[in-house]
Amino acid sequence: MGIEQAIKKKQLENEGTSEEWGHEYENSIEQLKQAVREDVVKKGNKDHKLLTDVDKLRVAVWNALEDGEGDQFQELLLTAEDRKTLTEEIMQQLIGYGIIDPLVRRDDITEIMINGTDNIFIERSGKIEYAYDEEGQRMQFKSESDLMTIIEKIVAPINRKIDEANPIVDARLPDGSRVNVVIRPISLGGPIVTIRKFPENPFSMDELVEFGALDSSIADWLKKLVQARYNIVISGGTGSGKTTFLNALSMYIPVGERIITVEDSAELKLSHIENLVNLETRPANVEGKGEISMRDLVRTALRMRPDRIVVGEVRGGEALDMLQAMNTGHDGSLTTGHANSSVDMLSRLETMVLMSGLDLPVSAIRRQIASSVEIVIQLGRLRDGSRKVVQISEIREFENGEINYVDLYRFETSVQDSSNDAVHGRLKPTGEGIVQNEKWQAAGFGESALEGNQLLV
Repeated sequence: MGIEQAIKKKQLENEGTSEEWGHEYENSIEQLKQAVREDVVKKGNKDHKLLTDVDKLRVAVWNALEDGEGDQFQELLLTAEDRKTLTEEIMQQLIGYGIIDPLVRRDDITEIMINGTDNIFIERSGKIEYAYDEEGQRMQFKSESDLMTIIEKIVAPINRKIDEANPIVDARLPDGSRVNVVIRPISLGGPIVTIRKFPENPFSMDELVEFGALDSSIADWLKKLVQARYNIVISGGTGSGKTTFLNALSMYIPVGERIITVEDSAELKLSHIENLVNLETRPANVEGKGEISMRDLVRTALRMRPDRIVVGEVRGGEALDMLQAMNTGHDGSLTTGHANSSVDMLSRLETMVLMSGLDLPVSAIRRQIASSVEIVIQLGRLRDGSRKVVQISEIREFENGEINYVDLYRFETSVQDSSNDAVHGRLKPTGEGIVQNEKWQAAGFGESALEGNQLLV
């Protein structure tokens, strides 16, 4: 604020109208920033290198500020320090993601949750907390227009429009992070942005063992199940680590196989597979046309001669196509789904198959599930924020109208060693053996698929 503005503010304080003047001043600053952004973006449309050259962009913003001051914002009387501060703020909005840009770049943060302008939360190490800047102050957007600028920058690359007619948008950042945006009038408290971040280098199973998600002996056993081409479903609640675990498990797929991945938002990174095809859904455009659904992609994948199909997550009618793929020569296929336990996952699969629109009797659906899925791995996020394998079940035959299944392993908490801040326990075998040993024996791993693992008791 220049000396002239400070004198004016002092005079208004004496008159008792400084608060009203303060609001007017802030509004004028926001209008100036908006005008500068629009001016620089227009120039960027003509000179595509402008927004990627930091030095060139800084000069363009500074010049636009001076032009704006000399035009309709003369009354602001900004100092050189004011211009410098505004230049950096505008640049951050143009080349990054505003005040949340440092959060997006941090590897230790797994989730960013923006609830309107005043509440920004992050998740790290499985726990949710407020986001703070370098000075230890809680992060907040100065205005809703600043937040909307960031939102528009996020959705622009995917050619999506967000407004009152289209207030909900799913998008993705260039680094693969998944973004969900909800604005007014659906969100009463202002724009809501949820960013799910994924590590650039996905965790391996060895790293998950180091984190305590499971024991190394069970990880070795799971490796053999994948190599023996068992059909596996990974289930768990939101944020339990399903995609991370699927990615780690997929690393055990032999290098020479042809793999097709099908995802709503591309998150899997199977870098060791040479013959790899990644498919991703596409939402409808502004006119409501051009949608490519998960079910469309699963059907297409079946025509691409895959050895296995890896489906990021089944949520609807594509579950039927996935089960058919598992049951028609694509052994070793993997997928994930939302459920609170293995038996709940089976019920969810039934429901999702019914969503396919085919009028199938429940008995036929259950028979299909029992003949397709062989192993269900249940993940959980415990009260201390840690993510662990809490249950491994074998799906057996369909009998008397029901799907038979048994738990092979269950997580047992050590009450004496645990507290609210740290949960200790182990995934222990139940004593049940695997009935379906044919694939295990065919892979040359021995007589029983649980041989040796009962020593974990």
